[in-house]
Amino acid sequence: MSDEVKTGTPNVLPRPDFRFPGEVGRTYLESDPPQFPQPAAAPKGAPNIVLLLIDDCGFGQYGTFGGGIPSPTMDKLAANGLTYTQWHTVALCSPTRSTLLTGRNHHLNGFASITEGATGFPGNTGRLPDQTATIGQILQDGGWSTFWLGKNHNVAEQDVASGATRKQWPLQRGFDRFYGFIGGETNQWYPDLIEDNKFIEPPYGPEQGYHFSKDLVDHAIEMLRDQKATNPTRPWYMWLNPGANHAPHHAPKEYIDKYRGKFDDGYEAYRT
Repeated sequence: MSDEVKTGTPNVLPRPDFRFPGEVGRTYLESDPPQFPQPAAAPKGAPNIVLLLIDDCGFGQYGTFGGGIPSPTMDKLAANGLTYTQWHTVALCSPTRSTLLTGRNHHLNGFASITEGATGFPGNTGRLPDQTATIGQILQDGGWSTFWLGKNHNVAEQDVASGATRKQWPLQRGFDRFYGFIGGETNQWYPDLIEDNKFIEPPYGPEQGYHFSKDLVDHAIEMLRDQKATNPTRPWYMWLNPGANHAPHHAPKEYIDKYRGKFDDGYEAYRT
């Protein structure tokens, strides 16, 4: 039984207050303009945050954890910070990103599988529920600028198109800027690029030295320069997701030459 039938009064929402909050006089000097609402300010001393997610990368691949790939920057970060050697992983791309985005189990997020494996059954819809807030939305509301670069893979296949809804795209899920690709993988020389809410062409080609990883870092630096130039007191959160470790494996020639022959003994020898 509806509230209207039970109480005899219409069940209506309160009317919004459209009254002008200031005073309008005959001239500007006789008027009292309103105080505009200010955006949320982060707590004093709030940190800037960089989260780097590397796809399809084993724990022991880098030198930091005993692997054969030198990683001096990662070594420095580990030596001056914390390292974790026990954790839970959901092993697949879309589920992993959904848990990092929301802090929730991937089944609650609708990502029991990657977006291409979505079935529409509960827990596997391939779409984040509306009631599931992302870290971007939380920090954005808290006074941070938010940037997402690189791989996404949290948008349903049907929505990866120019004419599709943008409801699940990064800018609609709490990120001020996005530069990267929406699907599961892309060509590292000729990527399927999206900037904010539109598809774009790469700025130049591999003949001029283009590689997607370099382009991502260049745009990350550009976003931070814009931030520092126009809003330097506002902290920022940046999620950087290279696509290079994932197939297709398109490495620059200088990297191929650098590691030529180093892993010829095969996987079993390297694993040992």
